[in-house]
Amino acid sequence: MKTYQAINPHDESFVREIPVCTVAEAAAGLARADAAFAQWKQTSFAQRGDVLNKVAARMQNNLEALAILMTEEMGKPIREARAEVKKSIWCAEHYAGHAVGYLADQPLASDASASGVTYRPLGPIFGILPWNAPFWLAFRFLAPTLMAGNTCIFKHDPHVPGCAEAIAGLFTDFDLPIVQHVALANEDVASVINDPRIHGVSFTGSVKAGSIVAGLAGAALKPSVLELGGSDPAIVLADADLEKAAKTIALSRMINAGQSCIAAKRIIVESSIYNELVALLSKELTAYKMGDPRLDETAMGPLARNDLRETLHRQVTESLAAGATCIMGGTLASGSGFYYPVTILTDVTNEMAVCREETFGPVAAVLRAANIDEAITIANDTEYGLAASIWTNTERGKKIVPRINAGQVVLNGIVKTDPRLPSGGIKRSGYGRELGPHGIHAFINPCQYWLA
Repeated sequence: MKTYQAINPHDESFVREIPVCTVAEAAAGLARADAAFAQWKQTSFAQRGDVLNKVAARMQNNLEALAILMTEEMGKPIREARAEVKKSIWCAEHYAGHAVGYLADQPLASDASASGVTYRPLGPIFGILPWNAPFWLAFRFLAPTLMAGNTCIFKHDPHVPGCAEAIAGLFTDFDLPIVQHVALANEDVASVINDPRIHGVSFTGSVKAGSIVAGLAGAALKPSVLELGGSDPAIVLADADLEKAAKTIALSRMINAGQSCIAAKRIIVESSIYNELVALLSKELTAYKMGDPRLDETAMGPLARNDLRETLHRQVTESLAAGATCIMGGTLASGSGFYYPVTILTDVTNEMAVCREETFGPVAAVLRAANIDEAITIANDTEYGLAASIWTNTERGKKIVPRINAGQVVLNGIVKTDPRLPSGGIKRSGYGRELGPHGIHAFINPCQYWLA
């Protein structure tokens, strides 16, 4: 029997497993969600919000038990895991309170006595979720989709089975089975996407897998939202607050052991302050000590899997061979666990592996730019376009923001996701938006009405 199996990345011990479901079992879950949709779409925003608020309360009451699942299954430090559960609670509560405004009818003038757009749900929506933020990325999909009146089927990453079952368990004991978890093998995902009862697909993950999902959804004429990889630039100019920039960029790069799509990965620094910024960044990153993710004092845990560590080390090694300089880390950690040390590479150019590919781990690549124009050119010279940050004088920065090609641009702050604001990318970072008012509009029918 095939299983979803979790291995603790801290000590490589077995954690848990659940059986992989068959295509027939997945179809049965889809049938339940489809039957529930017939009633769920008729509920009021207040009724839907009541369910989301009760789910949020369940998360709050079980915060520690939910957080430790992430720590055990993918190595997230426990204090970050608690914060992720709290952020998921915020997402549920946000959409419970704001869906009615986000989906209010929009009157539009025409030759009718009354006309405009009313927003209707589509039906069951399929979410394919990753391992790096198991709860947050699930609720980023579930909360707006459910409040729009759709029902949800989700397939989580095979390496976080406990998280997947816990998320599904939060939605039990309600009148309708509006959320269904299907532990499908990757090769069986197409069977759900192609099922006529599925009306949209949300995917977060790699570019390679996203391309496959997009092709399947497109062939089936179903809307999809894709949030894929990133090689996010952080531009630091000479007039920036360098200490604040170094501190914030270090945090952005090291959250979740660097396993974040929106982390600052290419740090592009104006030449006149290059050495100073590198020194400040080195000082900040020295404080990020690896350790047991179950301990509150641990700042950085292991990578989630050994193959991810091997890929990251290959990217570092290839970049060093191409001329980069390693001033911190860069060697595989000894002992058990999938640990990789905090690493700083300087003298990096945009053609190196740590820039052309997405680095999913604690590696900061620092590039040099002669001036702002060269910095912008380097920042935009990438196949990705998820997010970016700029560090400079505020008034100058406002003029630079429109020149950056990305789905999200931050001035003098950390790139983050927020239930109130849309998030998503361009180019090979995907398409569509999640969160904010745009996220709840991802899977709805904007139906025109015209009254004679």
